Amino acid sequence: MTLRVIPLCLAAAFGAVAVAAWVPVAGTAATAAPAPPAPAGAPIPLAEVRTWAYQIQGLDRPGAIDELANSPYDLLVVEPTRTETGSDFDTRGMVRRLKAAPAGDGRHGKRVLAYLSIGEAEQWRWYWTWPKWPRRQPRPEGLPAFIIHPDPDGWGGCFPVAYWDPAWKDLVIYGARQPAAPDRDFTSMLGEVLRDGFDGVYLDWVEAYDDRPVAEAARKAGVDARAEMVALMAAIRAEGRRRNPDFLVSQQNAASLIEDRPEVLEAVDGIGQEDTWCLGRAGDKWDDPRGYDKPQKPADTKEYLRLLDLYRKAGKVVLTVDYTVTHAAEVYARSRERGYVPYCTRISLARLTTTPPPTRSAP
Repeated sequence: MTLRVIPLCLAAAFGAVAVAAWVPVAGTAATAAPAPPAPAGAPIPLAEVRTWAYQIQGLDRPGAIDELANSPYDLLVVEPTRTETGSDFDTRGMVRRLKAAPAGDGRHGKRVLAYLSIGEAEQWRWYWTWPKWPRRQPRPEGLPAFIIHPDPDGWGGCFPVAYWDPAWKDLVIYGARQPAAPDRDFTSMLGEVLRDGFDGVYLDWVEAYDDRPVAEAARKAGVDARAEMVALMAAIRAEGRRRNPDFLVSQQNAASLIEDRPEVLEAVDGIGQEDTWCLGRAGDKWDDPRGYDKPQKPADTKEYLRLLDLYRKAGKVVLTVDYTVTHAAEVYARSRERGYVPYCTRISLARLTTTPPPTRSAP
């Protein structure tokens, strides 16, 4: 693959970065042939997490779980996978294996969070028992009222929802139906996460309140869209901690909530921010160069950093994920110098990154 020269606008956003500070991990998880990890100790404290990785596709690929277990990352965010309709994926076994593997410090075990979309319904999940809504087709009859419209960013099969609707809250938290089988807790998304032993959740589409049709639906319903999103995350955390006192909640994106609704700090343990410096095109496959290395607007980068610093100063863990290959060294350096925990990869999130972060001992 041909690597691009760093654009001037991106160079300005990064400033001068000493490439000598870039200390790559030897090899990559995708190509190495690692030995089985030694038994891990207690889970690494969240405040000591220095590296993380994010994979929500391809977990059923042969060897994928071995790569994650043998990787040096402290924290992993992964897709539960068996919540897909008809899947028999052993999520519980995956979580058990990953938590038993050592974190990067060699003393603790990894933390494992479940990816969970709380602002969008996904029509490949177990709960989607309604008619499918093909792209560019009129809304079919029979969909629940909380489904508002197709994803505006081009992600197929995803639909922003009225997340304040009690029926959606039941699907997410409280239980919508009886389990499909004795060993499957498909009464709620959170119930499945807890049963499979995850340490917590990584919540996507938190910024649904900024989606124009969602905001209009909230206005018609007489609710504050931002307040309702914080309330949903707080309810997830409360129920998670009722069943696991150490349960963790991280929001993805929507950093402006800290100013709009400062009570968000009581609902989450951390935040993950996409696209702080680099982004890709939604829906692109792993090898498509359009899925990474597009520079973020400098003004957006500046605003993200301002807001993320507020979370960090409040004692929350700040994770960054940028979709870049060419500019990974610069992104790692810039993120780390602000006290964040960075990860650089490709937008499909189908494998571990080919540009891993600096080692824990790097400056």
